[in-house]
Amino acid sequence: MSTAADPAATETESRPPAAPPAGESAPGAAAPTAPAAVRNGAAVLLAVAVAAAAVNLRPVVTSLGALLDPVRDGLGMSATTAGLLAAVPPLCFALLGICAPGLARRMGPITVVTAAMAAIAAGVLARSFTGSAVVFLLLTALALAGVALANVLIPVVIKRYFPDRVAPMIGLYSMSLSVGTSLAAATTVPLTNAMGGDWRLGLGVWGLLAVVALLVWLGVLFVRREKSGPATAATAPAAAHVKLPILRSRTAWALAAFFGLQSTSAYSAMGWLPKIYHDAGVSESASGVLLALVMAVSVPVSFLLPNLAARRGDQRLYVVVLGLAGIAGFLGLMFAAGTVPWLWAVLVGLSMCAFPLALTMLGLRARTPGGVTQLSAFAQSLGYLISIPGPILMGALYQSTGRWYLPLGLLALLLVPQMLVGLRAARARHIEDEAVR
Repeated sequence: MSTAADPAATETESRPPAAPPAGESAPGAAAPTAPAAVRNGAAVLLAVAVAAAAVNLRPVVTSLGALLDPVRDGLGMSATTAGLLAAVPPLCFALLGICAPGLARRMGPITVVTAAMAAIAAGVLARSFTGSAVVFLLLTALALAGVALANVLIPVVIKRYFPDRVAPMIGLYSMSLSVGTSLAAATTVPLTNAMGGDWRLGLGVWGLLAVVALLVWLGVLFVRREKSGPATAATAPAAAHVKLPILRSRTAWALAAFFGLQSTSAYSAMGWLPKIYHDAGVSESASGVLLALVMAVSVPVSFLLPNLAARRGDQRLYVVVLGLAGIAGFLGLMFAAGTVPWLWAVLVGLSMCAFPLALTMLGLRARTPGGVTQLSAFAQSLGYLISIPGPILMGALYQSTGRWYLPLGLLALLLVPQMLVGLRAARARHIEDEAVR
């Protein structure tokens, strides 16, 4: 397998086409309809929409991490409650990810992603005006519900509408995601200070960015419906959705475990890294910049890694390199966070590139868009469910000891099983072949 598009192309030639989502492609037997429809100006608009959505998938979390202490003081949160707040993202991703395939089949992935952008915008804007910790958590969950749906379905949109450009589009998506994360981490505190020091304004401003993404996706939705015509939803073929026995696939289970372990590291770091640096004597503003450095490191790597990974028969080398970088980074933070803090930030940033690697493997381990939908929902939902205890346990360990040795040691230790399951997930296999055995 030389490129990410080869399996999809082979499958299209050898098997009957899968039924397209209602409302997003012209009815009929021709499977290439949807991909062909984006080989013009619509392709540019959809690519911009993918990038705009990705930019908004992490500021919900990283902007909060940069202002965690003021938010805790303003809402009266304990460290354990703050740990629960850090665990809300994977909880939402696990629960809502399960619903994504069904919603995509009924409404089409583009429609669902558009609704997801609306949820992000509404949740981020509204949570900035509440004085209740419970309501804050609920509104954060609303925004994260949108993130969860987009997490699962954007790889599906890429596989379906860019079948011959999966790797570069995953690269664009991953890079944009890293840009959004680093931008929020680097500028949230300065923006808050510029607006009078009110953390509510510092968090709420990111809702405006989500509104921009929503407008772009509304444009995509309009263009797609204009091209397919009003009768598409009513006349779409009623072919049954082929459901794979994905629980039989060892690769799917390995990908889910890999996703869960890398998410544990990522969300623990995004939620607590500024606090770790601040406790080591680094200023609050500089701590936010260091978190931004963590994410900035992953910007070029996230763009290049999917293309490099797709060219190899397997991705085991990248699994090991990223895991070792993370172990070194967390051990450095554990024993000398205030010494050469930028070095630990770079190493942790490299380890967090396991996320775009996992996304790339989702596209490579299934032959068809339908297979990617099921694999993405399974791996991300179960993976994020696995990651839920991590941030909570970090908060509890810190609160009980007052130090970061145990929490950071735990993160370093978890990278060992992450590499082990990653080695299995990175092998050149397809879930369609494993699932039928």
